[in-house]
Amino acid sequence: MAISDVSEFLASRKNIAGSACGLAGLALTFTGVAGPYWPVVVAGLYGAGALTAPPERPAPPGFPDPSARLGELRADFEQLRGYLREVDVPPVAAARIGEIDELLGALLDPGWAAELLAQDPEALHALGRAVRQDVPEAVDTYARTRWWTRITPGQEQPERHLDRQLALVQEELTSVAAALRETEARRQESHTRYLEERGR
Repeated sequence: MAISDVSEFLASRKNIAGSACGLAGLALTFTGVAGPYWPVVVAGLYGAGALTAPPERPAPPGFPDPSARLGELRADFEQLRGYLREVDVPPVAAARIGEIDELLGALLDPGWAAELLAQDPEALHALGRAVRQDVPEAVDTYARTRWWTRITPGQEQPERHLDRQLALVQEELTSVAAALRETEARRQESHTRYLEERGR
């Protein structure tokens, strides 16, 4: 048996409960109750204590804290900003990207909005999907499709798809912001009701 196994057993609930019962057996021995069979009494009480002790529970998995996930998302957002500064997009798409950037920046800015966001896994997931997948994929697909359109003219313009995709992302992010605002509004109304009821 390895030293780590021995130290785990010594710190286990079974050993602690068995030792407590074994000490009770020693107390019985010193008072003369156990008589000549004191080793059997002590061992029996130790075994009974070890058997009745609650089983060891494995530690729950250590998933990342929501605030840590928010920090990672902020770092990814900064990466996305750097990428978008280098990509050439039409003026209409650039304006929409600016609006999305402003919205994401406000939602991810450290403060009360970020605290509220950290408590809403669905909203956090929606923002992560927009930053890590939706926006970069829309822009990258546009850049690649535009190149093919130049050598095979007459196809549907990729700008239309880019603008529609960005509009859908912006719409989803606006919904997230509205839902967070609604959460705060409900909280405010709840506090008003509490104060009104307390004053009666």
